Amino acid sequence: MTDSYVRVRGAREHNLRTVDVDIPRDTLTVFTGVSGSGKSSLAFGTVYAEAQRRYFESVAPYARRLIHQVGAPKVEEITGLPPAVALEQRRSAPTSRSSVGTVTTLSNTLRMLFSRAGTYPEDAPERLDSDAFSPNTAAGACPECHGLGRVHRVTEESLVPDPSLSVRDGAIAAWPGAWQGKNLRDVLDALGYDIDKPWRDLPAADRDWILFTDEQPVVTVHPVREAGRIHRPYQGQYQSAKRYVLHTFADSKSETLRKRVQRYLVSAPCPGCGGRRLRPEALAVTFAGHDIAELSGLPLSGLAELLRPTAGAGDDGVAPALTGDLVARIDVLTELGLGYLSMDRAAPTLSAGELQRLRLATQLRSGLFGVVYVLDEPSAGLHPADTEALLTVLGRLKEAGNTLFVVEHDMDVVRRADWIVDVGPEAGEHGGRVLHSGPVAGLAQVAESATRRFLFDDEPPAARPPREPAGELALRGVTLHNLRSVDATFPLGVFTAVTGVSGSGKSTLVTRVLADAVADHLGAGPEEDEEGAARARLAGAEGLEAVDRLVRVDQKPIGRTPRSNLATYTGLFDAVRKVFAATDEARARGYTAGRFSFNVASGRCETCQGEGFVAVELLFLPGTYAPCTACHGARYNPETLEITYRGRTVADVLGMTVDAAADFLADVPAAARSLRTLQEVGLGYLRLGQPATELSGGEAQRIKLATELQRAHRGHTLYLLDEPTTGLHPADTEVLLRQLHGLVDAGNTVVVVEHDMGVVAGADHVIDLGPGGGTAGGRIVAAGTPAEVAAVAESRTAAYLARRGVVTVG
Repeated sequence: MTDSYVRVRGAREHNLRTVDVDIPRDTLTVFTGVSGSGKSSLAFGTVYAEAQRRYFESVAPYARRLIHQVGAPKVEEITGLPPAVALEQRRSAPTSRSSVGTVTTLSNTLRMLFSRAGTYPEDAPERLDSDAFSPNTAAGACPECHGLGRVHRVTEESLVPDPSLSVRDGAIAAWPGAWQGKNLRDVLDALGYDIDKPWRDLPAADRDWILFTDEQPVVTVHPVREAGRIHRPYQGQYQSAKRYVLHTFADSKSETLRKRVQRYLVSAPCPGCGGRRLRPEALAVTFAGHDIAELSGLPLSGLAELLRPTAGAGDDGVAPALTGDLVARIDVLTELGLGYLSMDRAAPTLSAGELQRLRLATQLRSGLFGVVYVLDEPSAGLHPADTEALLTVLGRLKEAGNTLFVVEHDMDVVRRADWIVDVGPEAGEHGGRVLHSGPVAGLAQVAESATRRFLFDDEPPAARPPREPAGELALRGVTLHNLRSVDATFPLGVFTAVTGVSGSGKSTLVTRVLADAVADHLGAGPEEDEEGAARARLAGAEGLEAVDRLVRVDQKPIGRTPRSNLATYTGLFDAVRKVFAATDEARARGYTAGRFSFNVASGRCETCQGEGFVAVELLFLPGTYAPCTACHGARYNPETLEITYRGRTVADVLGMTVDAAADFLADVPAAARSLRTLQEVGLGYLRLGQPATELSGGEAQRIKLATELQRAHRGHTLYLLDEPTTGLHPADTEVLLRQLHGLVDAGNTVVVVEHDMGVVAGADHVIDLGPGGGTAGGRIVAAGTPAEVAAVAESRTAAYLARRGVVTVG
């Protein structure tokens, strides 16, 4: 008789304390615990990593060699473990060429459909290969925009925002500052142009040449500087504002410089393809009367309806087979609440939850059985109404003969599980134990579990009376994506939650429209967006003058390689390096603070260039990182590691958790302040040197928030956060909310896009969008206090607020 359990013995990965646990197969098992308790180390770092290692062992000697580079999990034994598939929330941001179609591979099938069964023009010489229908290939991409659909250009208005200024006074805002900008003005003066006349009074021909010429004349410049300094003439070369901006944006290695000049670029649809990204010969082919760009731009649910008649045609032709496959796969995506997405939607504009559900739908159609699926918070970014559909889909995966191990914080998902593994009781070195492994009801008896209270306490928290607004910020006639002439009012001096199902328009309204409107008013300009991001159209905005500062805290990674980490991003590592440089031994050797930077050649390990990791390319599998074989992850060369502070090397300090470092560096004010704010947002369990590639979107967001909190500010600040509770256990959410409500108590405004009904119930004001996603959403269904929104029948959020104990007011 076969054993029906996965049995783990002696797991020691990260903070796990020689854990033994037995988990039944063919179940939905959830792993719970506070952030940093060790649940992901058990589910992903141990169970999935061991399944992956066994796969490598079974395939080829080449792959076996990689195991030694990637490393095996620290565990004595795992028995009863089937093959595993991991569905993680990707830590790295997808590229602008990645789309819904490429993530799901739907675009491959659609391209095949056009290649094999499309209607070609009569004069077409031959059928096109499927690559010719992809904007990401040389065969298919429009030659003018290289398949991006948009082109960057400059205009007189973008380069000279204030034509009342003269060139000497800075009319050409796009030009660089400091010496380089003065040089260009002096060269222009030497060329005989009037640099003291207001820009608008210059002849049109002069303005055009100054801004747009491709000529680069060289002249002798006689600089005029302050008295008492020597003024030697020099040969200066001119370059137009257009040339400077386009070359800097295309070629500069400095992200700061690229962001600066991007403000002067105007993004427009490509004139060659009209924004459709493909060559004319591909766009000339149609199916059901539409070209491939038109079908890729339809909502998935609409595309399925258009293809369904062909899919049900009943014959054995190519078109019914391919359309049948497309419709079946799209139906799964629609069931997961993603029918509002189009195939050409750029992947960087998707939330982590949307990306994970796209991959989940792909797995559901794969037909695998007898597999362990390890999922990383599949409910992340989901409105409670969408979570119901997710649970249905997970149930189907289980019924197909698979096992589901789900790391999860949503208590509604946890309640529906067959089995629960609760890890804790706290984070980091105070966690790493399995407190309960068994049916969910059994956790009620485990007193030290941080999860128990949120799972079984039905008593809602005492309601706090909503704060009175200190004013309001109103946006009129907002039009962007699915928002159509929407009027939105955000009260100032209070905590506002913006809610709605996935795709209803929440993030568009807050992180794009509101953020850009305030940034424009403050003169900051929009953040660097994905390629060709459209700007919102506004009929008007009122109340912007009440905001002195804007802070956007999003879930974008704080870095794309292991070189970026918590310590460098927050700036606290500067204080650490100074402490080491001040030791007697460091001073005796002449080591400065720069020696203790892993980005400087003198102090770092040269094998890994100070990263601590080396990239490992895996054949047919995603690449990964492995510890450096020379420094074993320490990042530094042996001489640098001979310097110690209180018995610890700089590598030891990077290996400390925030909690441990807070004690170790308590008397170093600059470091202690940073560490304290990281603890206050619930990140005490993270290691100082934790690579950015290992951080979740929620962790990256809280690091940004902590970095912001440690700065002293005056004036009224507007804080915009996009699902700040993503990846947080309810106990950690309480810690974060204390910080956010503290910002409001200090006289600021906080606006969060949020799905956690506990957070929404505790807000002063709620704006609910919907009622559905995509074209079925995009309008404000309800706005007011949580109690007022809970009484609106049309709101999909109302019923879930009522379940949270919010008493309706009608």
